[in-house]
Amino acid sequence: MPVYWTTRNPFAALNAVVLFSFVSSFGCAYLLMRHLGADPAAAAPAAALFAFCPYVFSHTAHIQLLMTAGLPLSMLALHRVADAPSARRGVALGLALAAQALSCAYYGIFAGLMVGYGVLLLATTRRLWPSRAYWTAIAIGAVTSIACVAPFFLPFLHMQSETGFTRSIAEALRWSANPQSYLASSAHAHRWLLALIRGMDRWTEVLFPGLLATTLGLAGVVAGLRAREARTREAVLLYGSLAFLAFWASFGPGAGLYRILYYMPLFSFLRAPSRFGLAVVFGLAVLASLTLQRLLRAAGERRRLLVATCVLLAAIVDLNILPFPWERAPLFPPSYAVLAKLPRAGVAEFPFYGGRVAWPLHTQYMLFSTAHWMPLVNGYSDAVPSDWRETAIVLDSFPSNDSFAVLARHRVRYITIHWDMFGPRADEIRRRLAPFERHLKPIASDDLMSVYEVVSFP
Repeated sequence: MPVYWTTRNPFAALNAVVLFSFVSSFGCAYLLMRHLGADPAAAAPAAALFAFCPYVFSHTAHIQLLMTAGLPLSMLALHRVADAPSARRGVALGLALAAQALSCAYYGIFAGLMVGYGVLLLATTRRLWPSRAYWTAIAIGAVTSIACVAPFFLPFLHMQSETGFTRSIAEALRWSANPQSYLASSAHAHRWLLALIRGMDRWTEVLFPGLLATTLGLAGVVAGLRAREARTREAVLLYGSLAFLAFWASFGPGAGLYRILYYMPLFSFLRAPSRFGLAVVFGLAVLASLTLQRLLRAAGERRRLLVATCVLLAAIVDLNILPFPWERAPLFPPSYAVLAKLPRAGVAEFPFYGGRVAWPLHTQYMLFSTAHWMPLVNGYSDAVPSDWRETAIVLDSFPSNDSFAVLARHRVRYITIHWDMFGPRADEIRRRLAPFERHLKPIASDDLMSVYEVVSFP
């Protein structure tokens, strides 16, 4: 799916959100790495390796999957709690976790797991188990996070109880990473890897961390474990083990770890273990900052700037995907401007795609609904209610007596017919619509579509 560019709303806002996601991710990763001891020249390239990794660019059409800033922000908040536990820092930790959960549920769960693991590891390495202040701050963080997320999460629980919605182990198997995934990349510099895996089964996710992230990250494990500073060894242990566990979990139930995680609360809402691969990149990027810090220290003051510049340029070359595939947004049919001025009521748009393969085409109607903001019968989501499935099959037969009966049941007042989307079937639809025209009042029409008000039902 393309990412649209335009100067009109709501897409101008979308562009701003995309830009914000990259800038905030870079900024939060940079602050975390600075806190862990990297100076600006080491933290900036390493933060870029995380914020602009191939995985993120492969998901530019999934706006929620661009919201990666909460991962480093949550870990930064945890380190601050461990450094000097206080109620205020506990609240900050909870707010960071909540912000990540509300911007992307997947990453919210990842952040919760990472912080939970980090809480135990730091309690061990720093001997904080007897510290009342530490555990009080952690508890305050947990309560703050739950209090912020609960009002938004309760409707999901209600939906689950009503529809029985859950993600099965079978779905997790389908959306698990395979070895090829860790050789797949969206960057130009990695095309040779795609050629290398062309003869294998298709990759299930784009998870190659990048040449620099992989090389410098693994080097960071070796160098960090030999470091004299206890905090450096602690960081290597924490982020190295997090990267390993995320790598293991990304392969899904077949690899074992995810099968255990699946029975934890909230995992029934997830279906793509492969997305744990982002946490692998995150861990490698943090380790890369430690490697770069050592390289810059060894280079000395005279060559420090040169080395830092070369590394930053190498990161740009490594991750480059320019030109970015922006596309102009589709034009809204003019008739929507008329619909927007009418009394608020239910709308159904046709063709109504009833086949499972075609369900995502309803997203174009959801996009167009931003021109009128009426209640819409059409829709698409990962969670598809059973009654909508039944409705879609009947409305796919429009115009028919059965389809009008469904429109009556949903109290639809306006219908739109996109003649251009019917293609060669447009004339057939016009002929079949003729017997129902006495029930319809024409509202607006243009070259692309017609809008009708349903004044009665057959």
